[in-house]
Amino acid sequence: MYVARVPNRNSPPAFLLREAFREAGKVKNRTLANLSHWPPEQIEALRQVLKGNTNPSSNPKGTFEIVRSRPHGHVTAVLAMMGQLKVDQLLQAGPWRTRGLALIAQPVLQPASKLATARALRNETAHSTLGEELGVEAVDEDDLYEALDWLLPQQPAIETALARRHLGEGSLVLYDVSSTYFEGHCCPRARYGHSRDERRGNPQLVFGVLADAEGCPVAVEVFDGNTADPKTVATQIVKLRERFALKEVVLVGDRGMLTQARIEQELRPVAGLEWITALRSGQIQKLGTVNKGGRP
Repeated sequence: MYVARVPNRNSPPAFLLREAFREAGKVKNRTLANLSHWPPEQIEALRQVLKGNTNPSSNPKGTFEIVRSRPHGHVTAVLAMMGQLKVDQLLQAGPWRTRGLALIAQPVLQPASKLATARALRNETAHSTLGEELGVEAVDEDDLYEALDWLLPQQPAIETALARRHLGEGSLVLYDVSSTYFEGHCCPRARYGHSRDERRGNPQLVFGVLADAEGCPVAVEVFDGNTADPKTVATQIVKLRERFALKEVVLVGDRGMLTQARIEQELRPVAGLEWITALRSGQIQKLGTVNKGGRP
């Protein structure tokens, strides 16, 4: 059975209760009752019952209108993981902490600029429930930049806390660098250098990341855009030995990072510091033995 709306030319439409049936292989319809005298909400309630809604009075059509439905599941997952990792304990207490947490969570959900991030958090233009969950629904991009300024002095303490969690004596420490191009004229570290993004016309920024053996980032450092990869190693050794107070570690880097010059000048003189790297092709050839046929 179903409710049919039958239009009339010069009169209000008729609402009829009908059922479909099959006769001689053909589908036919017959009218069971005329519902035109019923109130509209009662007709709609019957229509919902016939569609399988056994409690139409709790949600009749027209009682509310869905204006916006914001995604929530991924927000719950990210915030729950941040809770398990105790990320909030890494940040100083205070009114800026929630904005700092938002700056950590939002790139996981949807990486974007600070302007786009502010729009994603604000109640009027929210992309998810993150702003509501953290209570930062009224932020703008200036608030987020101020939160970055608040976070910057905390970086050494945050990295030291992460090192205590993920590194220990004798740990493998992975180190590598990357770069990104910069658009603008206000960054003192932006320099023309090697571009990994094939954007040679743009100034570059180089950054190095220290990670544990599983690849979990522990510390990051930004360098001038024209800094060669091996030149970044010395500061990482100081960081591991002095700030993280590790006496014995094994530094792992690629052949472009841990060059022979770096090994001789910066790694070998440091007691307790070992390293793992790859050999260059010339070094590999020297390791081979040549047989009578001239083949290695």
